Amino acid sequence: MFALLRYVICNKKYVIFLLILLVSLITYYLLLTPVLAVDAKCNNPSALSLEEIEQCLPQLNDELNRMKTATKPLEGQMESLQRQLAQIQASIDNLSTGIAQKQKDLDIREDKLALQQALLEHRVKAYYIRSYLADPLMVILSSIQAGDLFRELSYRQTVTREDRQVISSVTAEVVNLLTEKDKLEKDKARLASLQAQVDKNAAFIGGEIKKAKAYQADLSKQIASLSARQQQIISQRQASLNLPTSLGAGPLYCTDDRKLDPGFRPAFAFFTFGIPHRVGMNQYGALGRAQAGQSADQILQAYFQDFSFEQRGNVNLSVQGYGSVPLETYLLGIYEMPGDWPLEALKAQAIAARSYALSYTNNGSKEICTTQACQVYKGGNKGGNWETAVRVTEGKTMISGGSAVSAWYSSTDGGYTYTASDIGWGGRSFTKRVRDTNGDISSFSDLFSKAYDKDSPCFYSAQGFRNQYAKSAWLKSEEVADIANVVMLTKRDSGVSSHIYQTDKPNPEGTDTWDEAKVKQELRNRGGSPFNSVSSVLVSADFGSGMVTAVTVNGDRGSETFNATEFRNFFNVRAPANIQIVGPLFNIETK
Repeated sequence: MFALLRYVICNKKYVIFLLILLVSLITYYLLLTPVLAVDAKCNNPSALSLEEIEQCLPQLNDELNRMKTATKPLEGQMESLQRQLAQIQASIDNLSTGIAQKQKDLDIREDKLALQQALLEHRVKAYYIRSYLADPLMVILSSIQAGDLFRELSYRQTVTREDRQVISSVTAEVVNLLTEKDKLEKDKARLASLQAQVDKNAAFIGGEIKKAKAYQADLSKQIASLSARQQQIISQRQASLNLPTSLGAGPLYCTDDRKLDPGFRPAFAFFTFGIPHRVGMNQYGALGRAQAGQSADQILQAYFQDFSFEQRGNVNLSVQGYGSVPLETYLLGIYEMPGDWPLEALKAQAIAARSYALSYTNNGSKEICTTQACQVYKGGNKGGNWETAVRVTEGKTMISGGSAVSAWYSSTDGGYTYTASDIGWGGRSFTKRVRDTNGDISSFSDLFSKAYDKDSPCFYSAQGFRNQYAKSAWLKSEEVADIANVVMLTKRDSGVSSHIYQTDKPNPEGTDTWDEAKVKQELRNRGGSPFNSVSSVLVSADFGSGMVTAVTVNGDRGSETFNATEFRNFFNVRAPANIQIVGPLFNIETK
């Protein structure tokens, strides 16, 4: 036990050196490197333009990823260090117990020695007396008879030797006791110092990791805030498309631009799979699933999670423009799905509409609107199979956490649905990402044949158009080159963002908008090499999640690959008229 203590104490400098080295590494990674922080302007998202947001998001994401990369191995080392500290602490605890026992033993020995010391004084006195009496000459001159002379002499010498041995033994025990007590006090002092050093360094390291985690949390909040602002700006830009959020707006009208000839070559069109918002039930997907034999329950379970079906009462709802209407009567006037669709699809829609109404109104305490902003209501009784769907599902509601689910739905999801947080709505446990197909997908051709909503006219379409060029969304080679140049320029200098809006519309910041030539010149001025023309545009897609991950532009200056979200957002800022990419999964058609 005490050999181990001596080893720990003797090697204390080595242990502390390792702790200080790790502390230095953490201090370097977690305290010094944040000096590379993002621009201060990124802390105020409401005041940023879309282009500035596009600059801030990569910086914040890079900073967050760098911090996570830096802290991940250190967290692992911290866990290892904590295990080592636990072992050291266990050893210290054992040593402390051993020291306490040793102290107790020494106290007992000290008490015994106190008695032995008293006896020792008597033995010393007796020793000197016997030493004197044991002198052979004294014995000879005494009155002892000759027969007893040798016995007396032998006895006295034996007793004298015993006294000498006892005196020597007790004296050695006292010296040993004093030595061990002195060593014990020194060991206790060293052990206390080691314990203090270990506690101090463990607390410091834990504190630094805590600070790093807090910094990461701050970055995550900034990213979330910027992302929300970014989506707000893009949503405003896309409002002119008048894209229906559900079938309640009436028949879908999405033009297949592949059939239109813009009159120029090469021509590029950006086709999006589905139309907003792709959260919750895919209405055309419900049609496909019902045609495949799935029940209403199975359809809803495919699009939502973390919920159960429960019965709810026929509460009164306050319906905008109609006053108080019983829930089940209200549902009869919902116009969100064609009445001639399969009954199971209609039943799924009825349950979703009931759940949404209860959630939106908080069980009748809030008014609900009658447009797509809520769900389309026209009053009366739609009748037919829709009435049947409402009647047979009466009271059936999707419940999560004791409350009705806000059972969102959209007309066409393009083969994939997303969570509420994916599109900036805030997390909802009952939403989920769904690959809405009847088999694995490894290519766009697979998607066209296996997606449940493939029959929707808006399953695959280019969004937006210009009055010229056959009223199509086709772009010229130099227009695509300009969009790529804008991305490259803004990445080099975020300060130019106010100049790179659409050239065919007024500048929203009241300054001059740089045209294609100006963008190319400014890019050259900053050491960039612009595209003059584009020969092809390719996308890399993750068919598991249904998202494009990268866009590669090939042209006269070679190739350039962009982050897909970054490219899409700049496209939506710079593309002419109201031409937009409206979702995370898109492809490029070429003529």
